[in-house]
Amino acid sequence: MRSNHEIDYRIFGEEMQYVEVELDPQETAIAEAGSFMMMDDGIQMETVFGDGSQGNKGIMGKLLSAGKRLLVGESLFMTTYTNIGHGKRRVSFASPYPGKIIPLDLQQLGGKVICQKDAFLAAAKGVAIGIEFQKKLGTGLFGGEGFIMEKLEGDGMAFVHAGGHVMQRELQPGELLKIDTGCIVAFTHTVDYDIQFVGGIKNTLFGGEGVFFATLRGPGKVWIQTLPISRLAGRILSYGTYKRKEEGSILGGIGNMLDGDGW
Repeated sequence: MRSNHEIDYRIFGEEMQYVEVELDPQETAIAEAGSFMMMDDGIQMETVFGDGSQGNKGIMGKLLSAGKRLLVGESLFMTTYTNIGHGKRRVSFASPYPGKIIPLDLQQLGGKVICQKDAFLAAAKGVAIGIEFQKKLGTGLFGGEGFIMEKLEGDGMAFVHAGGHVMQRELQPGELLKIDTGCIVAFTHTVDYDIQFVGGIKNTLFGGEGVFFATLRGPGKVWIQTLPISRLAGRILSYGTYKRKEEGSILGGIGNMLDGDGW
């Protein structure tokens, strides 16, 4: 028996996906303010502090929930979508950039999943969205994207978004996976997370990929993305601000043609 609202869903699309959530009367879904796509008539929208899981715990509980979201760079507010009609109603949430939507049944995943702070898309009402501090010294100093992560707790459905292609790995007890911090989408709470330094002067000077990576030790499930939004944004920014050093009109023009910029 679930304590969170039990919602049905369907995921549509290939590269730019959206998730359609089907709500029975009085069922509610919660989502980030910018993820809404469309909904049937008979669904009531409401802006709430935090994730709405605090119920009637008072203003201090709600402010604490909202403050935790602020720490991971999210809005203080979330939007709830409640079916106030008599029949089934549908509401849809769209992915923010090319990639995949991952459905997570928290009841089947031990009640808690840790994810990147920008990965959450939507969930059933009752799922708590908070922060997960990584306590190890290495993680605290060098984690970057990984130091403060988001945690999803409850026994309902939650949906997170990942960039590019997504794969799932099942780590056995003691099995170690070394991975770029930005390529981690989520992992179950049984997985041990840390940051490792890649030693050696050659790696430091010529590695190209940086000198730190994450280590994930099983047992547990890990979801991995091939295109973190931070990497995509960095490439677009560097391409848009890069100015070719023109070493003569002919060479400069040929270079621009090869890049697809024309003359």
